[in-house]
Amino acid sequence: MWAKLKLFQHSTFVIFMFAVALVAGNTATQAADNFAAIAYSQDTDSHGWSYDYPTRGEAEARAMVECAQHGRGCKIATWCKNACCALAVGRGNGWGADWGRSKDEAQRLAVRRCHTNTSNCSVRRWVCTSR
Repeated sequence: MWAKLKLFQHSTFVIFMFAVALVAGNTATQAADNFAAIAYSQDTDSHGWSYDYPTRGEAEARAMVECAQHGRGCKIATWCKNACCALAVGRGNGWGADWGRSKDEAQRLAVRRCHTNTSNCSVRRWVCTSR
């Protein structure tokens, strides 16, 4: 009887450890977050963007470098994590930017924000992460 109990306890422990390893393995293989950003200069109407960077800071830095290659006065307009970002620009370089779970949502929200600042808004740039 004790031998059967010991065998049962050992089998239970082995199954438990297998389950723990399986869960840990799934967590370890999950993809890392991806970040995107859009920078814009209202002064020069230039913009830059980035996507699929491992940190927000790296995504923003790349967007700023891209924007600065075309003009001065660049600022981060929006950033996102595992999503899409969009920039809309209107009359007098008035602008709005936002993010969404899809390209369409990000564009719609960016145009809506732009219209709070100016008229004749249209999407200038959108970008999505691959995750």
